[in-house]
This record gives sequence, C-alpha cells and structure tokens, in this order.
Amino acid sequence: MRNVTWRAASRVALALTGAGALAAGMALVLVTPASAGTTLGASAAEKGRYFGTAVAAYKLSENAYTTILNREFTMVTPENEMKIDATEPQQGRFSYANSEQIVNHARSHGMQVRGHTLAWHGQQPGWMQAMEGTALRNAMLNHITQVATHFKGQIYSWDVVNEAFADGNSGGRRDSNLQRTGNDWIEAAFRAARAADPGAKLCYNDYNTDNWTWAKTQGVYNMVRDFKARGVPIDCVGFQSHFNNDSPYASNYRTTLSSFAALGVDVQITELDIQGASANTYRSVVEDCLAVARCNGITVWGIRDNDSWRASQTPLLFNSNGSKKAAYDAVLAALNNGTPPPTTAPPTSVPPTTAPPTTAPPTTPPPGQGGCTATVTVNQWTGGFVANVRVTAGSSALNGWTVTTTLPSGATVTNAWSANPSGNTGTTNWTNVSYNGQVGAGQSTEFGFQGTGTAGSLSPTCAAS
Repeated sequence: MRNVTWRAASRVALALTGAGALAAGMALVLVTPASAGTTLGASAAEKGRYFGTAVAAYKLSENAYTTILNREFTMVTPENEMKIDATEPQQGRFSYANSEQIVNHARSHGMQVRGHTLAWHGQQPGWMQAMEGTALRNAMLNHITQVATHFKGQIYSWDVVNEAFADGNSGGRRDSNLQRTGNDWIEAAFRAARAADPGAKLCYNDYNTDNWTWAKTQGVYNMVRDFKARGVPIDCVGFQSHFNNDSPYASNYRTTLSSFAALGVDVQITELDIQGASANTYRSVVEDCLAVARCNGITVWGIRDNDSWRASQTPLLFNSNGSKKAAYDAVLAALNNGTPPPTTAPPTSVPPTTAPPTTAPPTTPPPGQGGCTATVTVNQWTGGFVANVRVTAGSSALNGWTVTTTLPSGATVTNAWSANPSGNTGTTNWTNVSYNGQVGAGQSTEFGFQGTGTAGSLSPTCAAS
C-alpha cells in the first residue's frame, strides 16, 4: 500500500454549552425534506438511501451553515462531539451537552444521526491514555455502555470501533493501547454496543480500505467475515473514503463495496471528501453506492470547504461562500438517475475472483438439517419498534431456516433486512436470504425488522428447512 499524508478527521471542535431536551422516540426511516430530485437528501431518500454530512456543534448558531444543512441533508454525524475525549473527559464523568445539541437539531429537522465513535485509539482523554490492560478494557466497555445507553433509540448506526487496522502491507491490526488489551477487544466492543443499543446498526469504520487489492482492505474483510461466521454482532462497515493524490479513488471501489456486502453486512460511505472536488469522481462514488443494494448512504465530511479539516484541498460540494460546485450538480444528477434497491437487499455480487481475499473463503458447511433456535431483542418506542432476531443452529449445520413471529393486533412490519417475510401483520414466517441460509453447527446469524405499533413478545420459533 502506498504511503498517505492524511488521517481521519480529528480536529477538536470549539466548545458550546447548552442543549435542549432530547426528543422522544426514533423511527429508522428515510425522510424526504423537499421535493424529490431537488436536494441531495430528497433525491437519496427517493432511492432508499440517506445523504449526510459531518456537523460541528459550535457552527449550529451560524445561519448560512444551518440553511444548507437543513435543506440538503438527511443524516448527520457529530464531527468531534461524540468522541471519547468529548463524552468522558474525566473517568466516570460524562458530558453530553454538545453531542445532544447536534442530536436535537437533527431530530427536530427530520434527520437521523450516525454515532461517531465509541472505541478508538485517537482522541482519548488523558486518563484513558495512561491506562492499560484489564483496567483499560473495563474502562472501554463502560464507556461504550454508558454512551450508547444514553443515546439509545436515537442513533441510526454507531461507529463502534474506528481505525483499528494498520496502514501498510501487513493487513494486521494497529498497535494501540486498546489492541494491547487483547486481540478480542473489537469483538468485546461490538457485544457491549449491541447490549446497550440493540436497535442501532453497529459498524466498523476505517480509512484506506477503499481499494480492494490493498492489504488493509483485506484485513478488515477477513475480520468481518470471521465475525459474521461466529455471530459477532456487526451490521455494517464504514468506508471513510478520504480521496486525495496520495490515496485516490480506485476503479475497483464498487468491487470493494459489493464484496463486503456479500458477507451479509451493510456498507456506508462515512467521511467522503475528494481533493479538488472532482465532479467525475464524486459522480463515480455515488454511482458505486447506488449499484450496491446494501449501500445505505453517503456522508460527506463537512458542508463547505471552509468547514473541512482539509480546507486547503477544497474537497467538498459547496464553496466557502455556500455556493454549489460542479461536484454538487454531478452528485445530484447521479442520485436522480439511480434506482431504488430491492425491498430485501441481497449482496450485489460474490467476492471477485480476480482479486481474492488474502486468505481462503470459509468452507461451505456440510449438508444437514439440524434444529435451530431464535431469540429476539426489541427496541420499543411510542408508536414503533425495531426487532433484531438471532438464529442459532443446533448440533448440525443449517442449509436454510424459517423463523415464525407473531405481532399483536395493530402492529405492522414496515421494513426488513436479511430475511424474507411472508406478510407484515399477525403471524409471519421469516425465511433466510441467499447469503445467510447456511449456518454452521452452534453458530448464529441475524436478521431484523422495523414496525409500527407495539411489538409484544414476538415469541420467535425456528425450524430448519
């Protein structure tokens, strides 16, 4: 892999005190803030995606900034306000004023929120930097639990772990104080996040993972594949996609997205900026996302060039005066020309044979019926819910499965992922999709659905098919 001269955005935002009361309830739905086809968010929503941006709390008092934010975007990511040093500046003492300000602004304007980030070697407060071993592991897990619980039901997806893989040709983990607590620290972080906020998508997020042939990309791919095989609760992979002269857009970018999606996870473009704001490159990135059914959406890392952590490279869709660039027009046109994904989003391709992973793909489980069990966790709010169902094989591998759930009267399924439903009310049979029917003996897979009304107990049962 070539050397790079940049890293993930880590500027410290100016402090701003005060936040309104948290708005109640959250439905994981895509909103359309304007006539479809006229703004980035509206056009993306028409295609079943979101279009988001990174937001700094101290800029929310600037009218020119919020005018563009409120008009164009349907997803926000706090730029620094949810990072560890901002939310737990002293051990055990949590601070949410600035992050709540962003969450409240987003939700009051019909936007959703990506949580960024729960566990990271960067921007740790001094007390955490000084820790190691078991004490650090416990502090990390407590931080994840406290922050994710605080925002439970308000976050569309969490960047649970950020930038844990090393640059270069090893494809291995980054040496950090968190890594030195044990190689299972990422898995432990995801399990803690699932327990704390079961309704949110849980993502691994990293940079320099855009080119399918790079060792770092393959290292992350192998980790995700392993997690899915063992039932570790990972739902999505975030690609920062900071493209510049040292790390340019690659023609195999779509291959990367589709190959990860083929593992049974969603993919999200989380921190997009492009040196010089090439209209052609922005168009290609959008087209690549739209071509992959499980690409949920795109977030650009800032609104105007002067808001960017790389302002001198003019990498965003708006000039510093707020005017739209040619890149904006290219993105909007690509969104308008796209097509919505299917109701159930299968992977768009299998991993390509021209650039295979650095290790062999998992062996296909042997034939066998075997029994299975199903358990469910429900995130319920007034008027709606999200249910996540885990299917676990018994003593024999599964070649397919059917889970039956029963909704109480008045409840309706409105959206589903990773399973095919027989209906949307009452008793529903959920069957596996193409990429999660084969489950090894004792292993697990997951699917989920969203609905209106009250979920009740659901009483899931599982049968091998």
